[in-house]
Amino acid sequence: MTLNELERLISNLLRVGVVEEVDTEKMVCRVRTGDILTDWIRWGADRAGAGRSWWAPVAGEQVIIGAVNGELTTAFVLCSLYSDANGAPSHSAQAMHKTFSDGAVIEYEPETGELTVTGIQKATVNAAQKIDATAQEVTVTASTQINFNTPKVVCSDNLTCATLNVEKGGEMTGNFTHTRGSINSNGVTLHTHKHSGVERGNSNTDTPV
Repeated sequence: MTLNELERLISNLLRVGVVEEVDTEKMVCRVRTGDILTDWIRWGADRAGAGRSWWAPVAGEQVIIGAVNGELTTAFVLCSLYSDANGAPSHSAQAMHKTFSDGAVIEYEPETGELTVTGIQKATVNAAQKIDATAQEVTVTASTQINFNTPKVVCSDNLTCATLNVEKGGEMTGNFTHTRGSINSNGVTLHTHKHSGVERGNSNTDTPV
């Protein structure tokens, strides 16, 4: 082996390049490093066993490639590097931050204890048995409607709402106090209606008028 050949192999052990093409079906990409365009090579993953993760590189992403024994035919992508074209999305010393190509963001900031998810179009959570959410206060805001598709909704304590519309009947049990307004049943107002056919004795009044 000549000295030039040895230098070539050593220089190829680690190289910096930019992704040019990606084949997500075959899980390979091609990287431009200097004047060299690699063959289709694999990229590294956080996990690739029984637990697996997936986040494919994209064209224009700066990466480090490693080559076994310095031969680029054995090369693979080790990791990505921030670049002038694609700078860091956060400068927090502790945050875990992910910015996606459509502008969506997932971030956890330990300094504030806040988990933030923004910019998404839809979120889906499917649990076979149960979902628990516990907090001192929970705020849910919907611009048009919130749907509960369930046979039963249970509120263990006080329920406050601006208006109430019951369409299929039901039952109420316990003592109720009503103030500020009227209760109307089939056109008859409870606290102002009158009865006809009133007389002293044991006779009953007529129905409300």
